Formats: sequence, structure tokens, C-alpha cells
Amino acid sequence: MSVVAAELETKLPLDLDHPLLFEMGTPGASAASMSESDVPTVDRATLIDPEFLADDAPDMPEIGELDLVRHYTRLAHRLFSVDANFYPLGSCTMKYNPRVNEKAAAMPAFAGLHPYQRESDVQGMLELLFRLRTYLQEIAGMAEVTLQPSAGAQGEMTGLMIINAYHRSRGETRTEVLTPDSAHGTNPASCAICGQQSTTVRSKPDGRVDLDDLRAKVSSNTAALMITNPNTVGVFDEQIAEIADIVHGCGAQLYLDGANMNAMLGIARPGDFGVDVMHFNTHKTFSTPHGGGGPGSGPVGVASHLTEFLPVPQVIQKDDGSYAWFDDRPKSIGKVRSYYGQSGVLVRAYTYIRSLGADGLLNVSQKAVLAANYVAARLRDRYHLPFDPPYAHEFILIPKFETGGVTELDIAKRLIDFGFHPPTMSWPIAHCLMIEPTETESLATLDAFADALLAIADEVESTPETVKTAPHTMPIARMDEVGANRKLNVRWRPEV
Repeated sequence: MSVVAAELETKLPLDLDHPLLFEMGTPGASAASMSESDVPTVDRATLIDPEFLADDAPDMPEIGELDLVRHYTRLAHRLFSVDANFYPLGSCTMKYNPRVNEKAAAMPAFAGLHPYQRESDVQGMLELLFRLRTYLQEIAGMAEVTLQPSAGAQGEMTGLMIINAYHRSRGETRTEVLTPDSAHGTNPASCAICGQQSTTVRSKPDGRVDLDDLRAKVSSNTAALMITNPNTVGVFDEQIAEIADIVHGCGAQLYLDGANMNAMLGIARPGDFGVDVMHFNTHKTFSTPHGGGGPGSGPVGVASHLTEFLPVPQVIQKDDGSYAWFDDRPKSIGKVRSYYGQSGVLVRAYTYIRSLGADGLLNVSQKAVLAANYVAARLRDRYHLPFDPPYAHEFILIPKFETGGVTELDIAKRLIDFGFHPPTMSWPIAHCLMIEPTETESLATLDAFADALLAIADEVESTPETVKTAPHTMPIARMDEVGANRKLNVRWRPEV
């Protein structure tokens, strides 16, 4: 074990014997103090069908307030979080979100609104939404943006629906969508939902699209090419303008998966290099707590020839300066979600953009790109980097150890002992770790993370079993992850 890891393990008490809540407490103890009820006593059987009544009340824990607080605090200290730990999850942008954005979203004037209130009563929110969509239009170089989709995947679906509506308006039905082999997994799924077939386009050894394969597969049946740029192997495909020409040459549309906009803010605008449709992941790029299934938001931007197909209603500014919902679009694909969008997420995105300004957004991407290239440079002598730099906001490394039988999973588990959440594993290529440092981490954190991976490389050569049996600082060392997912058991049962 390395000196760094040994020191860390002395600072992280396992607390393995801490009892469950059901195993704690004293009969009669309570964490709540309530006044005597002034509601007349009623026989339960007169209110509830007797067959649904148990003979005895549920056996609930009886525990005092302080013990209850300490119990949950202990559990919280076992958890990883962005506030407490570095999350280098590639292609996910798990970054710290400024608290001011959370405060803005929680303001009663925003959080307390009902979506069906009269326009005259919600002018502030409508103005915020209008300004936000115009900011996103400028950032991406798109003609118009809809804020309706509530996730990146729903943004993909919306974008494909717009593209299909465009082709139908021209008397065409195109059933094939091309996706590079480095595309996000949601791309083919979105195609299937929209009734289209996804066809894979090969990448070259350098991670960029194979233009010859693209030319061979594009046809009059191609509705679109869905591309992520920078892509999921961490490189920006500088062929993008040529790719756009090839796609447009057969009448198809170029769709950009905007999940990696964290690398491009203020540097490049998708609309300027030929993108017709794109979605934003505001919960990645523009500040929203990300992970655990939500919340999310996936606004969609389109070029000028596609604006008439956007979802309605759309927020607009009228000639008199007031704001309203506009739905007079006969060729619109209609609504794609209830109400008007994920408003809390959109307030956060607006606050983030206004707080940073144009120069600040540029600085976000510059630092994200610098951080990825810095960490990669520190690791290149001990790990294999399958794609050449420069990298965008993320990069891929592969263990090149020849002894000990250590895998990328072992390395990921060992990183937990150093206080780091594991990176993305085994995607988009086999046996890799995909690392995205983001712009919010300090140089000290980046160095500590690189030091940890270098220390693990030393351990692999000296004591590989230390890595293969990690983590050593968690209540549970190495789970049967497949079994835990397939045979989920979260019910506590008392010992008999």
C-alpha cells in the first residue's frame, strides 16, 4: 500500500458496527413533540375496511431526536458527493454548481408559480425564459431555441421529430439516421422511438469520423447524421464542416448531441460549422445538480429553415415589450411535454449565464480543456492514452500494466480509497477509464487525483493484491454488482 493510501485509511473510520435505525432506540423515545389531539376519537373500523387493518401498529423505531440526527449524519459521511469529493465522470460533467443558482431557483417568485397562471401575472418568469432562449441561441449560433424538452434524451427525440417534419414537408419519408460509433447510447434509442433505423458510421484510429465510410453510407434515405463534437473519446473532429457538406449534399440534416458543450462555450458555435439541430444539456453545461435520474433539461436549437416546426407554445416578446406564449405555428410538431419546460432547471441556467457573462463562459471551457490536458499529460508515462492530444474537456486512458492481472475496475475501486469517485469505465471503448476533470476543480485537486493514479500504478507493480481487493475504506469492500441489481433486496427483517 502506498504511503498516501495508508495515511488516508487512518482518517476514514469504517464504523462497520453502527446499527440500523430499526436496531436502535428505547421504547417510548420519540424525536417529535406534539400537542394533545383535539380531534374526537373515532373507531378506525368505521373509517377503514377492517380487512385492511392490522391487529397491531407497525413496529416502528423509537428513537430520540439527537440519536436520530447522529444516525443520519453518520450515514451521510459515508456517501460521495460533489460537495465533498471529486467526480471525474467522463461525458457527464459532474461539476460543482454555485449556490447562488440554487438560491435563485428556490425564490418563491419562481418556485411558487403555477404554469397555468395568467400571462399578466408571470411577466418576470416569461422574461427570464425569453432571455434564456435568446442567450442559448447566441451561444450556439442557432436561429431559435425551444425550452420545452425536460432532458437531453427528450431533446434528441424532439430534434428528430423536427427533422422528420421537415422531410415530410418536402414530400419525403426518410427512415435512416447515421450515428458515429462514438455516439452516446441515447442516440440510437431516440432513433428507434421516432421509428427510424440507426446505422453506425466507423471512426478512424484517431477517433474522428471516417469520411469514406460516411460517404458510402449516406443516401437519399438518410434523414440525419447525429454527431457528438467534441466526441466521446475526447477529441474535436475538425472535419465537421466537411461532414456537414456531405450530409447536406444528400438533403439530410446534421444533428449535434450537445452533451459536450462544456468544451466549446465562447470558442465555437455549432450553427457556424453547419449544424441544423442540436440539444443542450443545461443540467451539465449550465448548472443543475446532475445525477440520480434528474432533474434535467434539454432545450433544442434549430437553424432558420426549421423554426416553423418547433414545439409550441413558444415564449415571445410582443411589440409592446410584454411577454407571452405564442402557438400560431401550423407546421409545429406540437407539445413534447406537459406545461412549458423544466422551469427550476431553467432558472438555474439563466442565473449561471448571467453570473458569468460572455467572458466567464469562455473561461469555463478554456479551464475545462486545460484541466483535461493537464491531467492527461501527468499520466501519459504510466497509462496508455489511445488517442493523441490535444483533448477537449475529457480524455480516455487505458491501464497498460503487464503484471498482477489488474483491471480498470480494480483501479476505479482503488480510487475510492483515495477519496475520489471512480471515472466512467469501459466506455466508449473496452477496458478504458474516461476522465472529465471539469473547470471547477482546483490545481491542487487535479494534482491529488493524478498522484492517486500514479500511486496506484506503483501499487500494481509492488503489491497488486492491494488494488485487486479495493476498496478498503468502505463499509462494503467489493460487491456482487450484477447480483445486487438483479436480486434487489432493500427490506430489513429482524433476526428471529
